[in-house]
Amino acid sequence: MINADQLKKVRLTMISALVLLLAMFVISVATGYVSLSPAQLGRTILGQGTGKENLILYGFRLPRIIITILAGMGLAVSGSILQSITKNPLSDPGVLGINAGAGLMVVFYVMLFTAESTNFLYVLPLFALMGGILTAAFIYIMAYKKGEGVDPTRLVLIGVGIAAAMNGAILTLTSRLEREEYDFFANWMAGRIWGNDWTFVLALLPWILLLLPIVLAKSNVLNALNLHENVSVGLGVHVERERRILIFIAVALSSASVSVSGGIAFVGLMAPHIARALVGPRHQAFLPIAAMLGAILLLAADTIGRVILDPSGIPAGIVVTIIGAPYFLYLMAKK
Repeated sequence: MINADQLKKVRLTMISALVLLLAMFVISVATGYVSLSPAQLGRTILGQGTGKENLILYGFRLPRIIITILAGMGLAVSGSILQSITKNPLSDPGVLGINAGAGLMVVFYVMLFTAESTNFLYVLPLFALMGGILTAAFIYIMAYKKGEGVDPTRLVLIGVGIAAAMNGAILTLTSRLEREEYDFFANWMAGRIWGNDWTFVLALLPWILLLLPIVLAKSNVLNALNLHENVSVGLGVHVERERRILIFIAVALSSASVSVSGGIAFVGLMAPHIARALVGPRHQAFLPIAAMLGAILLLAADTIGRVILDPSGIPAGIVVTIIGAPYFLYLMAKK
C-alpha cells in the first residue's frame, strides 16, 4: 500500500509532469519555421485567427504534436512493461530489436504496396505489429533456457544482435526501393515524425486509448511479476500467461507508435527509469508518470529538431539517440 506521504509525492510529481507537458506543448505549438506569438496563438484558439494562422495551428502543428505525444506515451509504457516483466533495466523496444522488426515489415509494406494507398495509415500499424511480434517471439525463444528462464543479460545481447541483423536486412531491401519510397523509409528510420495531419492521429489514437487502460488495470500483476517467480505464483498470478499478454501489449504499443512516428529508440528506456527514481517502483504510481515523461521527451526532441535546422530540421529520433545512447552506456556500466 502507498502511505499518505508517498501518495502526496506521487500527486505532486504527476501535477508537475502535467504542467511541464503543457508548457512543452505551448512551446512546440508556438515555435517553428513560422512562429506564433502568444497573442496570435490565443486568438487562433479562440477562433479569431487568420486563415494562415489557422492552417499553421490546426493543419500542421497540432496533429503532429498530438502524434508525438501519443507515440511518446506508447513507447514509454512499452519500455516500462518490458523492463518489469524481464526484470531488466536495459529493456527497451528499440534496444531489443522490436522496433527493427516492425521496421522490416514497414519495408515489406512499402515494397508491396504504395505509400499513398487509401488504407495505408490503418494497415501499416498492423504490418508493424506483425513484425514486432515475430521479432519479440524469436528473441524470447533464443533468450529462454530450460530450468533458468530468461536471463536479462542474454536477452539484451540477443536483442542487440537481432536488431543489427534486422537493420542489415532493411538496408539491403531499401536498396531496391524507388527514390520516393526510399526517401519515405529513410525518414522513417531516422525517427522523423512524419504524421502531419489528423488522419495519422486517428490511426494511432485507438491503440493508445485501448491498450494504456489495460496496462494500468494490470498494475498489480506487473508488481507481482517484478518479484521472484515463486512469489508471483504464490500471490496467485498465472506467470507465463500474464507475461505473454503483457509482452503482446508492449509490442503492440511500440509497433503502433513507431509505425506513424518513425524508428525511435531510447524513449522507452529513459522515461521508466526517471519515473521510478521520482515515485518508486509501484506501477500504479510510476506508469502514468512514465507515460507523461515519454511524451515530454519525444515532444522536446521533435521541437528541438525542428528549431535547430529550419526548415528541414533534425529527426526527433536522432535527437533522442544523442541523449539516450550515453544514458544506455551509463546503465550498462552501472549494471
